[in-house]
Amino acid sequence: SVAVTVGDAKPIFTEHIADAASSRKVGYGLDSGVEMGPVITKESQERIEGLIAKGAQEGANVLVDGRGKRVTGYENGYFVHPTILDDVNPGGEIAKTEIFGPVLSLMHATDVDEAIALVNNRAYGNQASIFTSSGAVARKFRHEVDAGNVGINIGVAAPMAYFPFSG
Repeated sequence: SVAVTVGDAKPIFTEHIADAASSRKVGYGLDSGVEMGPVITKESQERIEGLIAKGAQEGANVLVDGRGKRVTGYENGYFVHPTILDDVNPGGEIAKTEIFGPVLSLMHATDVDEAIALVNNRAYGNQASIFTSSGAVARKFRHEVDAGNVGINIGVAAPMAYFPFSG
């Protein structure tokens, strides 16, 4: 997943998302209070952790690092904790890869035109959302972003209720 901030939203969004990621309770999915379970296989864990390392090699700041964490009582589980990669290089491999793991790549734009260009530069345009109080910006985003589902002030754009994803 990728989040793009626009203008002066960068510092506050980055701080809040890092705090949210750091506070997630990771563990066995049926344990009380657990918000995120393990990834499915050791190979998935290794692939995800390798992509995190690749992002750092490409210049991203590993703001929250979920690699190498263990969960008490489940030491042999395939856990990757939430990870935030900040200032991801838009031209790098990590920005163009669907990670399929608990990793959020942050990119930052100076204005909405740059943000739309960053979104449209990705190979996978399944879903894009914008959070704004400006009707003009919302309309511009809706008409110019290249994505299968477009959301305005909603986290996951769904074609209909109870059907958020497929693929």
